[in-house]
Amino acid sequence: MFVSISLKGQSLPGTLPPELVKLRYLDNIDLARNLLSGPIPREWGSMEHILNISLLGNRLSGTIPKELGNLTRLTTLTVEDNLMSGRIPEELGNISSLQRLFLNSNYFTGELPPSFANLIYLTDFRISSNNFSGKIPDYIGGWTRLGLLRISDLRGPEAPFPSFTTQSFKNLILRSCNLIGELPKSFGTLASENPNVFDFSFNKLNGSIPVGFSDLREANFIDLSYNKFTYESSREDTCQKRDTNLFASFSTDNMSSHAWGMILFAQKIDMLMHRLPNSTLGLDFTSLYINCGGHQQSVDDGKKIYEADLEPGSATRFFSPESHWGFSNTGNFLDDKLRDSYMERNRSRGLVSNPELYNNARASALSLTYYGFCMHNGSYNISLHFAEIVFTDDGTYSSLGRRVFDIYIQRKLVEKDFDISCKAGGFGKPYVSTYPVDVTNTLEIRLYWAGKGTTNVPFRGYYGPLISAISVDPNYPVPKEHGTGNGDAVSRGILAGIVVGAVCTVILILGVLWWWGCLKCRDTMDLELSGVTCSFTLRQIKAATNNFDDANKIGEGGFGSVYKGVLPDGTLIAVKQLSSKSRQGNREFLNELGVISALQHPHLVKLHGCCIEGNQLLLAYEYMENNSLARALFGKAYTFHSLNVFRNSLGYVTSILFQNLDSQGPEEWQLELDWPTRYRICIGIARGMSFLHEESRLKIVHRDIKATNVLLDKDLNAKISDFGLAKLDEEDSTHISTRIAGTYGYMAPEYALRGYLTDKADVYSYGIVLLEIVSGMANTVDRTKENQFILLDRAVALKNEGNLMELVDPRLGTDYDVQETMVVINLALLCTTISPTNRPTMSAVVSMLEGRIVPQEVAVEQSVSMPEVDHEKMMKQLVAIDKSEIKQVSIPYTDSSTSAPDLYPVDGFSEYLQKRDNDAKKSS
Repeated sequence: MFVSISLKGQSLPGTLPPELVKLRYLDNIDLARNLLSGPIPREWGSMEHILNISLLGNRLSGTIPKELGNLTRLTTLTVEDNLMSGRIPEELGNISSLQRLFLNSNYFTGELPPSFANLIYLTDFRISSNNFSGKIPDYIGGWTRLGLLRISDLRGPEAPFPSFTTQSFKNLILRSCNLIGELPKSFGTLASENPNVFDFSFNKLNGSIPVGFSDLREANFIDLSYNKFTYESSREDTCQKRDTNLFASFSTDNMSSHAWGMILFAQKIDMLMHRLPNSTLGLDFTSLYINCGGHQQSVDDGKKIYEADLEPGSATRFFSPESHWGFSNTGNFLDDKLRDSYMERNRSRGLVSNPELYNNARASALSLTYYGFCMHNGSYNISLHFAEIVFTDDGTYSSLGRRVFDIYIQRKLVEKDFDISCKAGGFGKPYVSTYPVDVTNTLEIRLYWAGKGTTNVPFRGYYGPLISAISVDPNYPVPKEHGTGNGDAVSRGILAGIVVGAVCTVILILGVLWWWGCLKCRDTMDLELSGVTCSFTLRQIKAATNNFDDANKIGEGGFGSVYKGVLPDGTLIAVKQLSSKSRQGNREFLNELGVISALQHPHLVKLHGCCIEGNQLLLAYEYMENNSLARALFGKAYTFHSLNVFRNSLGYVTSILFQNLDSQGPEEWQLELDWPTRYRICIGIARGMSFLHEESRLKIVHRDIKATNVLLDKDLNAKISDFGLAKLDEEDSTHISTRIAGTYGYMAPEYALRGYLTDKADVYSYGIVLLEIVSGMANTVDRTKENQFILLDRAVALKNEGNLMELVDPRLGTDYDVQETMVVINLALLCTTISPTNRPTMSAVVSMLEGRIVPQEVAVEQSVSMPEVDHEKMMKQLVAIDKSEIKQVSIPYTDSSTSAPDLYPVDGFSEYLQKRDNDAKKSS
């Protein structure tokens, strides 16, 4: 006689009873969707007859007990949508009879255990929405009975697409797993007779989309978005016959990264000229109001009319109503076994203000993007209206729902892990988040589900972003001719004339400029910057900087000066003015412009735009109120010989630090950085570098990571700057052999000695910065000790002595977290190991700092020091470069981000400084 306990959906409180082990013939436990908390009892590991355990949708915490590995008859284990954490025990691999293993939506960490290779009978395996690291294990390809596989948001190194032996997949989801290489040529043979979902989005897959792909005619949804495939128009038509998402799926080498925006703009022009010949749309809109998922509504006594948004939507859909906005949606809601619905109605029972805006909402299973077209250029307040209307707070299991997603505006991440109910203080309560944003022609608001939160509460298939309304209001006086965006009527003929006339005018101007030679290469350097970034006129830059007034000069570098400026909307900028006569300046200008304009991240300095006019080369960056990390940490340590030498050690982006420096001393430069702030800075730099190395579509090696190239905003958030030396890391190359450039003291040995450059060179530099953050000391060169790098040598010595805590900055006193400090120091030593293969990836560094991986688990023994012969060779090279390059210095300040001035130590300027001081005495 066998016993089954099924109490699902009862909202039962309490903990799991260990006493169930006394039911000797218990073969099924189903306690899904309750309010149970606490750990899974270890005693359950002795239930020898148990076949199925389902604990989905509770509040269980702790780790999976290793004792469950004794349940040799178990076929199903489901712990989805709980609060469990820790590593998966190796012992689970002993359950060779296991067929269905669901670990979704928890906080598990680490890699999948090797013992899982024994689970050869698995048919359904789901581990998405966790914090797993590592790559997809090779043994998964040997699970021949797999029909459903779901792995997403895997934090690990790059890996090729797995090799599968099964040919019966119904659902195959490998989203955001850092996959590289090509899809298998036999792609079509992977599917069962009635495939449902194939999702390989947000990876780095390349090559052609296989011919076998067209064999998946019965698949409900195929998602290849955000990859690097080779664009082939003949294949595209075949793919688009089905519900296929190819958004941003092609490499920028084959299709411009701006192609999607051009397509959207072309569709909007087509709509204005052909679909709506009798419309009364204005050409230049100054506001936008959308009631997402609802009917048209009048708000604020009729002052604002929120337009209706009633399009049902689908898994791959771009829709533009008879107005100046549109939206695109991607993704299928999985497991609900119902027709996907992208519109939600209020179920929360909560009382909300403005119910006309919050009783309905638009949802998405993956990515939802709203576009505002033909916007008047200027600054706007973008208000996003949210209310969690699906989950409840009525004491039932429905209150366990967690909706977590990311928000991007103008392709910039503005909210990470955004949770509506947490922000609003409960379910059913409205929350409005407002962001000031500069808009040029087109507004883009994107909500993206990064695989976090629950997926089965209150029922299966409830997750992803949700938005109630959007309002866009101008941050500037609206010109009378524009009104509120509903301007004068424009006929089809007038509109056509404007478009045709504009095109002809552009062609004419380009022809004249070409005739005059303005579009030809300068100094054999091609300055074609079409589509790279926003453009300012010289008049605008002069107005912002008061005609480059000396009072606004905040720094000077080897290739020009830096000025503080104010745009008409009040935005502060730092304008870098480069000399167009310098080939080095041109090269650095193009390199930095090309790199940083293609990359947007909260921990990278934002480039507002550029200006190329006459003999002027200008770059406009966001202004960083708290200057550089170097100044904040050790202003006094960086003075060496004089104030000007400290200025000299800064790059031309990081030179935005100084205003009226001659009246300030080094102690005034320093900030009192407490330990929590320093730790947050460590994480911020790591996140920015992880984006450069692993997450961006362009894999970038910075080559000059150091404290002077880390800037701090008004909230002391760290942002990486100075991309003049950055290199594109070719993914098909193991390393780059290149001219050595950077800053000694931060340069990895393999790069300084042999020009061997990989992203691990940046990791080494980051390790040095970590030591500086902990100690408050700069890793300076000391010629009195045969050019030793004091800080790193000291850290290694202290480690060998077992006294690493002596490295901590005395200014912190005892007010710091000892455990966090040890994590940072050990991580710094790990990053600066001599062998680049022993250094961690930056994604692993982020995981270590955020506590998802313990550094000791992956640490290798730190070398005591660099081999003597290499150390001597490196120092001779330093001296040789010092002697050969010092003669080039003829200006007061040089830039540390250049390949020449940055390669010799600051002491080399003593001759120049003495001459300058003598000249000053003579003139006085």
